[in-house]
Amino acid sequence: MKSALTLSLMLLLAACSPGVTPPPRNLNDACAIKAERPTWYKAMLATQQKWGVPVAVQLATIYQESKFKGDARTPLAYKLGVIPMGRNSSAYGYSQAIDGTWKWYLRETGNRGAKRDNFDDAVDFMGWYMDQTYQKLDIPKTDARRHYLAYHDGHTGYRRGTYRRKGWLMRISKDVQARAVKYSEQLAECTAK
Repeated sequence: MKSALTLSLMLLLAACSPGVTPPPRNLNDACAIKAERPTWYKAMLATQQKWGVPVAVQLATIYQESKFKGDARTPLAYKLGVIPMGRNSSAYGYSQAIDGTWKWYLRETGNRGAKRDNFDDAVDFMGWYMDQTYQKLDIPKTDARRHYLAYHDGHTGYRRGTYRRKGWLMRISKDVQARAVKYSEQLAECTAK
């Protein structure tokens, strides 16, 4: 009887708990993120080791894509301002990977159980995608600005220069680069201590 009650309470708590980890409290401080989410930092270090993408570039890209929300989605599109017509894209999760690119990642890596709302899987995806970008477009893995442009517009779009007609995207890519530099400086400080 006692074990049945304990099991019932555990199931109730599991059902009431959120499905994804909430974002860290201070998104502007890489050291605060590292301290608050040490398992995330460990996953980013593993991605850096495996794919060669610096932690600061990963952090800056995730900040821009989802603000560290594991269940982030693109906004709903509305017809006549009131009739919901679905989402602007299939982008989902920390990395905002779209369905087709995520399936490509699953197929290429064999990581069939990966989920876009799992932080470890999301950063592994980003590392893999940026490694593909490096191989296809020869963009250094430290270049957060150009990686973000290729991440947003895809490899073909980047090669065609579609981002050049998007002033807003050019501005955002510069913000991503500045944030990556800031995060890198912060991590150098707190890692040296």
